[in-house]
Amino acid sequence: MPTYVAFLRAINLGATRKVPMKELVPCLEEAGFEDVATHLATGNVRLRSRRRTTDSVEAAVEEALAERFGFEVPAVVLTLEELARVVEEAEATPEVRRAYVTLLKKAPPEGVVHELDSWSAEDEGARVGRRAVHWWADHDMHAGRLDNAVVEKHLGVATTRSLKVVRTVHEKWGSDD
Repeated sequence: MPTYVAFLRAINLGATRKVPMKELVPCLEEAGFEDVATHLATGNVRLRSRRRTTDSVEAAVEEALAERFGFEVPAVVLTLEELARVVEEAEATPEVRRAYVTLLKKAPPEGVVHELDSWSAEDEGARVGRRAVHWWADHDMHAGRLDNAVVEKHLGVATTRSLKVVRTVHEKWGSDD
């Protein structure tokens, strides 16, 4: 049975989008997922499913969460191979104070990649990978000009994590063993 990693977008931000991790695991187990585990309270979830595509896993996760918590929670689901590729692509990120990975629901269309690949603002830059935008800055992410909203404007639904979190998730769950 394949293992997937789901990155949930915009949960536990503010008072209205609460998804307690102690409720998230049983919610997904009741929806038919197995070996469900979470990392941090920001919506990083490992799960196993008989479903064979990330699209079908995303749809099932989103449906279960909407039913249980009463609001839409977009999910970006990666196979373990895709997660490994995202981490590998990140190795080319320059040495800066902060590095981020914006995980994409869908692979980016060719025509749009150039706009973000050539992103340039003071002390920040970006590079588009196969399922992620890798960006870096010498300042906190909230002080920059590139953010999740800019990426979504060009590439659709996405969710951002620090590179450290993505690497940790990969180290923790990156193999089917």
